Amino acid sequence: MSRPLVVLDVVGLTARLLPHMPRLSEVAATGFRARLETVLPAVTCPVQSTFLTGELPAGHGIVGNGWFFRDLGEVLLWRQHNRLVSGEKLWTAARRVRPGYTVANICWWYAMGADVDWTVTPRPVYHADGRKEPDCYTDPPELHDELTGELGTFPLFSYWGPRAGITSSRWICRAAESVMARHEPDLTLVYIPHLDYDLQRYGPSSSQAVAAARELDAVLAPLVNAAITRGATVVALSEYGMTDVDRPVHVNRALRAAGLLRVHTQNGRELLDPWTSRAFAVADHQVAHVYVREPADVPRVAALCAQLPGVAEVLGAGAQQRHGLAHERSGELVLVAEPSAWFTYYYWLDDARAPDFAPLVDIHRKPGYDPGELFLDPANPYAAKARAATALLRKRLGLRYTMNVVGLDAGARAVRGSHGRLPGDPDEGPILICSDPAVRRPAYRATEVKDLLLELSAAAAPANGRRPG
Repeated sequence: MSRPLVVLDVVGLTARLLPHMPRLSEVAATGFRARLETVLPAVTCPVQSTFLTGELPAGHGIVGNGWFFRDLGEVLLWRQHNRLVSGEKLWTAARRVRPGYTVANICWWYAMGADVDWTVTPRPVYHADGRKEPDCYTDPPELHDELTGELGTFPLFSYWGPRAGITSSRWICRAAESVMARHEPDLTLVYIPHLDYDLQRYGPSSSQAVAAARELDAVLAPLVNAAITRGATVVALSEYGMTDVDRPVHVNRALRAAGLLRVHTQNGRELLDPWTSRAFAVADHQVAHVYVREPADVPRVAALCAQLPGVAEVLGAGAQQRHGLAHERSGELVLVAEPSAWFTYYYWLDDARAPDFAPLVDIHRKPGYDPGELFLDPANPYAAKARAATALLRKRLGLRYTMNVVGLDAGARAVRGSHGRLPGDPDEGPILICSDPAVRRPAYRATEVKDLLLELSAAAAPANGRRPG
């Protein structure tokens, strides 16, 4: 009989933070800890897809948390369908050896439509009048009522935004415990985002980062204990580590100033026009894909981007090939930031003409990633709180509302941690912890995680059904 396997994706976990996490440190002490060599870009969707397929982004096609969908003419981030990911998935490989191998996916990305047995993923209720309410999607459908009856509604507004915090990670961990207890999957994948928040707000070197690590470890401990008691092998890994940053880089504003990026105006607000722009960037933390319409413009755009303060590398086709990032979804150019810099999506030159979604937490309409959504407007937090209070009152009355609390340039200047580039310091890079010392190695590549998990899935359980940890 094989052991069950529990894989915890502890976002932002590094060797620097592990000493502040006693329960995970115990797992590492009885098993082992290894350096984990991540992929470019070191952001959630590409790295998770590499873990599950063993492919680089050039193989599985997930070149960022979003990209320019050339066939649609739109920039889309945070899509959810599993068929966007090419390559053989971990569970498909496992089922070739063990027919009937069961899998629970608790909030790993690209969960919807995956051929697993139990799925839980954030999915708001989008009302016809524009209101948005917290909720989650589950498969099978009855799992929704099991979990919300036991744990309450999925706390969407603590999963992302100015109120993001431990509440969402606690709900996810308890949901994983519940699924394990009720259904006993062979493989349980659990995505745990808590470290992402304060490490971006305050930086990985901050006292708040240490406090977040301690807080998360206390939430993780019951889940780890439940897994060990069940006789499971526990793997905890991270997609990336953070670096301290203090410089937002506005690539799209530079492209606009050069006459390469165009906007169109509706109701006095400017919207990115990808159909007519000669070049624009999809910003994704410390990496940006630059889409250039005409091949003849590529050298000019590359030279312009290389001169921007905060840009460390401009990757053309050959360099993308070397990094395993050459895919039709990638930009003609890929920018990598300097360690202390990161890329904004901002393309407007006057905040008065910014799109109406810019001051909102609106991850699906913004044509790039916006960590400013983690803050109440730093330029005027009291006014932002007043606007939030008014919006909540309208919500309680059943009226439409907008939660316009996000700062624009002030929010960008407040960000203190980012990721996406390959780490220069091993202490700032991701790690892998495993409760089974039999597979100990000093380092694993992200492309080797799938084979490691397959090996652990095939390992025989001890006679008493339990493992130390």
